[in-house]
Amino acid sequence: MSNNIVVLDNGGGLIKAGQGGERDPLVVIPNCLFKPLSSKKFIYPPPLSDLDVDIDLTSAAVRRPIDRGYLINPDLQRDIWSHLFSSLLRITPTSSSLLLTEPPLSIPSVQRATDELVFEDFGFSSLYLANPQSLVHLYEASRQPGSILSRTQCSLVVDCGFSFTHAVPVLHNFTLNYAVKRIDLGGKAFTNYLKELVSYRSINVMDQTFLMDDAKEKLCFVSLDLHRDLNLARERRTGNVLKSTYVLPDGVTHTKGYVKDPQSAKSFLTLGLSDGGANTVMDKVDVEKKKADMNKNEIDLTNERFLVPETLFQPADLGMNQAGIAECIVRAVSSCHSYLQPVLYQSIILTGGSTLFPQLKERLERELRPLVPDHFDVKITTQEDPILGVWRGGSLLASSPDFESMCVTKAEYEELGSARCRRRFFH
Repeated sequence: MSNNIVVLDNGGGLIKAGQGGERDPLVVIPNCLFKPLSSKKFIYPPPLSDLDVDIDLTSAAVRRPIDRGYLINPDLQRDIWSHLFSSLLRITPTSSSLLLTEPPLSIPSVQRATDELVFEDFGFSSLYLANPQSLVHLYEASRQPGSILSRTQCSLVVDCGFSFTHAVPVLHNFTLNYAVKRIDLGGKAFTNYLKELVSYRSINVMDQTFLMDDAKEKLCFVSLDLHRDLNLARERRTGNVLKSTYVLPDGVTHTKGYVKDPQSAKSFLTLGLSDGGANTVMDKVDVEKKKADMNKNEIDLTNERFLVPETLFQPADLGMNQAGIAECIVRAVSSCHSYLQPVLYQSIILTGGSTLFPQLKERLERELRPLVPDHFDVKITTQEDPILGVWRGGSLLASSPDFESMCVTKAEYEELGSARCRRRFFH
């Protein structure tokens, strides 16, 4: 077997790829093809570091191989991977091993399509399939050697990604599949909801996926007191502490959207828990803030900023008959053995790009505390980089001396087929 191990975290929104044993991936690219207005054909996405400079993505059409967490277009995924391996990573698959992530509860037809891609289309010499959540547990356990997570080798990983949110108990690097709980909400749903809200209230942005994605990441936050913030958002006077203006690109002076006043956009962080504290902040905010100028393609965001992430706690706001994230965590823990439950509540790990909303951790602690028995402690940790956490765990696993013996080789796949080989991964 080859010593060259490629670690590939194949997310619905972003692909993180690099060599095993490194701290950070070499390449992070969107997992899609897009067609800007200036192009006649779909083009490969550049790495995220170049995305801010090169291409005007206003009204760009998007094609994704993964929908709602499942691989629905293997041919499109093959094209993106081929570009990734040949042009960006510059590796030879036939002389490389692959560590690939796969979401929990994946269906057999998708598993077969993935195996065919890896072994038949690219010809990798061997493959290891890992649950993203077990890699997060592995990385956090190595990073905090004295913690309860490391001593008990047990944690609850809450993975809020592009397609959906999972609450996954992990024990000794194995996910307890019978206790996995899922909410069908992720970064894509949040962006779509923001597009609907803005389109209904100001201008039509239903085609502006990348633009609204950027606005969501820069302006949205989790409310610590929903009723107070809703009342604050209704304030008509100038100096509304929650109001922020996002400037849309004009195609001439700038091709990217941006926040008009980034400093005042963060003033929500100074809000206290009492209404009195809120009024004090209102007085301090610059009263000269003007209303958004529609002639310059500016949009004002007030309650949209916190109503979008609020759906993670109240999916019923979107008409979904599903539990919120706090209840989802309690259900996942309650499905495990009673001996594990106190440890799981003390070692909750937040990962995934959608956990980057400010104040998410604090709000989740408040929502969880009334649902958890009084004699259990609740401790939530956030990853230093929730987007790269899974990849770093995979890189750590790929550098372990036992990795090669854990893989399925191409010869084994050809002899036994996909279903038999998958038994090795306990999925």
